[in-house]
Amino acid sequence: MTQTPPSTSSASKPSSVISDKENANSAEIADTLFSEPLGSVDGFRFNQAVVDVFPDMIKRSVPGYATIINMIGQLAERYAQAGSDCYDLGSSLCAATLAMRHRIAAANCQIVAVDNSTAMVERAQQIIAADSGEVTVEVIQSDLQDIDIRNASVVVLNFTLQFIPVIERDAILRKIFEGLNPGGVLILSEKVAFEDEHHHQLMIELHHNFKRANGYSELEIAQKRESLENVLIPETLEAHRQRLKKAGFGAADVWFQCFNFASMIAQKTN
Repeated sequence: MTQTPPSTSSASKPSSVISDKENANSAEIADTLFSEPLGSVDGFRFNQAVVDVFPDMIKRSVPGYATIINMIGQLAERYAQAGSDCYDLGSSLCAATLAMRHRIAAANCQIVAVDNSTAMVERAQQIIAADSGEVTVEVIQSDLQDIDIRNASVVVLNFTLQFIPVIERDAILRKIFEGLNPGGVLILSEKVAFEDEHHHQLMIELHHNFKRANGYSELEIAQKRESLENVLIPETLEAHRQRLKKAGFGAADVWFQCFNFASMIAQKTN
């Protein structure tokens, strides 16, 4: 789906307003998916039930999420190149897409948003159609492994790589690197692990405290964690740095971290 509605200049809109676009365009429903005891906890899937509560779920589960989304918009404003493509891979309800759409000032850019969930893509298309941004957005349903990256200046993997089998991650980052133009950047946000076991457990507990403070019960925390086990596979920041270096990136380091959630930026320097 391609959407290019007429609008006033989008660059004038403050990022604090844009950060809530995803929630504003989705009737926000409280996340109660794990609030009742489940006889058997299935592996986590981005199905219609998750899509319906996703804005509330992500806000209450990921510390710093709104800040990351806002900064993705600012980074896209800085690094988007005229006539290039920007990619939001694992775009869910297009929060990062919208942040980029309303900050990119470079001429003749388009954003390609990719997700493999039918329910996510259908809702995202509705959100993009209702949005007033000027930058062209194409929402595609596909596995990331099947997407060609080309003429790219900004690529976003916002809490996406962690759901890809570890054995397939090198190839995806290499494909992104090869599809980036010189000077282009990859923004990689992930839940991370830590080599020191004590520190690793501390960060998990602090994250659980964050969820408790946002109204999740012990039952919800436990069942959600069980659902994500063997579905979301975190790695250490050093593992990510080494993989980015192996893919060909020069500079790659953390620009945001809160507990066991972090975002890195890697640039193609040649």
